[in-house]
Amino acid sequence: MSDFKLAVNENNKATELPLLRVCGTVQQNPHMRAFWASTISFFLAFLGWFALAPLGLEVATSMGQCENQLYPTAEYPKRVAYLKYKNLKSGLEYCQYGKVLDSNDAPTDCQPVPADKLLTGTDEEKLQYRPAVLAKCVCTTGTSCNGMIANAGVAAVASTIFVRIALGTLLERFGPVNVQSGLLSFGAFWVAMAAAISAPWNYTLIRFFIGCAGATFVTNQFWCSLMFAPNVIGTANATAAGWGNLGGGVTQIFMISVLFNPMVDSGMLPDTAWRVAMVVPAVLFVVCAVSMKLLCWDTPTAKRFDVAVTGKTQKPSLWDYVEVLKDVRVLVMIMQYSACFGTELAMNNQLATHFRTYFQMAAADASALAGAFGLMNLFARSLGGITSDLLFKYIGFRGRIWAQFLSLFFEAIFLFCFGLVDNSQPWYVALAVLVFFSLFVQMAEGTSYGIVPFMNKQQLAIVSALVGAGGNLGAVIAGFCFYRPIDDPLLPFQVHAGYVMFWALLSPCYYWSEHGGMFHGPAVVQKSEPKMEAAEITV
Repeated sequence: MSDFKLAVNENNKATELPLLRVCGTVQQNPHMRAFWASTISFFLAFLGWFALAPLGLEVATSMGQCENQLYPTAEYPKRVAYLKYKNLKSGLEYCQYGKVLDSNDAPTDCQPVPADKLLTGTDEEKLQYRPAVLAKCVCTTGTSCNGMIANAGVAAVASTIFVRIALGTLLERFGPVNVQSGLLSFGAFWVAMAAAISAPWNYTLIRFFIGCAGATFVTNQFWCSLMFAPNVIGTANATAAGWGNLGGGVTQIFMISVLFNPMVDSGMLPDTAWRVAMVVPAVLFVVCAVSMKLLCWDTPTAKRFDVAVTGKTQKPSLWDYVEVLKDVRVLVMIMQYSACFGTELAMNNQLATHFRTYFQMAAADASALAGAFGLMNLFARSLGGITSDLLFKYIGFRGRIWAQFLSLFFEAIFLFCFGLVDNSQPWYVALAVLVFFSLFVQMAEGTSYGIVPFMNKQQLAIVSALVGAGGNLGAVIAGFCFYRPIDDPLLPFQVHAGYVMFWALLSPCYYWSEHGGMFHGPAVVQKSEPKMEAAEITV
């Protein structure tokens, strides 16, 4: 249609991605309205989804769940978390004269004060235990506090698995606009309810329900696939999802440095400040949901989605999921996405607490470093999509598969390296490794959705939903199998890297007769296939 503001193909899908071309009515510019609506809604969903992560220690303190609140040092001086504790800033240890170790080298007590110190030492030197060196909230690995935060983090990503799977059918029945608006409205209620958290059970329950907003990712990818042509779909999907994922990094900084700290500095009690802060993303959810409902269309030419647009002739059915899952290539993609997006979700849950407890950083500093991981989404996921599109142009579909494999391979390498950075090294070493690790995590997410639109075009919504759910499955696997049970601050990252590498090495499983595979070109030449140009992204 000549009335469109963007260049389109014969299916009225945009063949370009001009980021700032947002003028025109919804009839003239449905493509960029859908792009920005899907991006902003997913960004806000991520912002609210992980808003409680950087506030974890504040929430634990309010509930009285810190180790030194549950077990006061005066009554329980021999708690393992205390015996292991060393203040990195002062260099002082809780055990002034060393630890008493059992046969397994586990600490059981502090060494007694030497006799000469008892006779001639100062009051400080006569102390066997030094509770003053402990953090305000001791929540290190192995404590019930750390376990509570980890369990809530797993709950936050577990709920999204089921919602994302269900979205495959819901999107076909109700369309992207209705589904996205509904998810944000539901999420707004639970984000606001977070202000009423009072005990570990409702902390975990509320994070579970907030996690449903994470399913907005499926709508994000499906909606863009309806609006953009094959030559630009990798870039469009990667950019929309990447800038949406950016919310996971922004929330680490936004909730602490923009909301919580200024509120406390103005005289508000910390217990009140974090609760008030949680109301802000809830309000943003509602504003975005209403705006989408009023301003956007599902497809380039229709306000509401019809499954016939994807070439599907049957009505949505649960049996569609079974048919899609019979394809081993879909199963591999689901697990590969669990190894990249699942890793990102795990990091969003883990990093702020890791930097605060293991590296003993201040809340704002820890949030800034954790935020750096998510902020790489500003360009890294798009870079993955662009790389996939460019390699597709020059060496065919096998280029998309190689882009996927290399991104996952280097993600595993740098994740393992991050697990080798201990707290004896400067913080900027951890940051440098984290930046490269994040780069390849986000690129792998972009390359994944450069492949997904080609896997089963008639069941695109179902495939998108299942692959998206795989990301959350990966976060649950990481939480329950790596980070929760392993009583070590660094080993879980190393084990997680092995998981990523395993799935990266299964990339040769991708093969289609019409597209080819990692080492082979297509067996069937599609005579009617139009020439594909590289994605054009402009401002």
